[in-house]
Amino acid sequence: MNRKFLSPGNIIQLSAREKNAAIREVISGAATFRDLPDPEGFEESVLEREALGTTGLGHGVAFAHGKVPDLPRMKVALGISRRGIDFHSIDGLPVHLLFVVATHPDMHIDYLRCLSTLARMARRKGFREEILACVEEEEIESRIGEAYTRARGCAEAP
Repeated sequence: MNRKFLSPGNIIQLSAREKNAAIREVISGAATFRDLPDPEGFEESVLEREALGTTGLGHGVAFAHGKVPDLPRMKVALGISRRGIDFHSIDGLPVHLLFVVATHPDMHIDYLRCLSTLARMARRKGFREEILACVEEEEIESRIGEAYTRARGCAEAP
């Protein structure tokens, strides 16, 4: 079965300018996180991980993540900030694309594959500019899904 990488309701236009507020905004706004067994625990897990060191990996992209017991499959949402978020990224640049990922504690390999694929996509300046130029959520979903599928060389989303 071919699933969409980002399903409707999982792309959030961010108003927050600070990283913890932006993470909270994605978690509270994304449809995919509403059915988590413990949404508050997930948010706490993501913020605790972020406190260990920034997940702002450069090029205006961050990959915040947290663990959720009893989660059957990985969940991903995207926050888009047109103005940029001070994320204390390794290159010092503001973050415009904030991916938030929920995984089961035992999904290490799946998570690393997903992160690797997203990072490979996000390194391309053209991809980042293309996503930020999109206006409609459906267009963003489609472009990210296509890029993810090409980058992974498969048709299955996480």
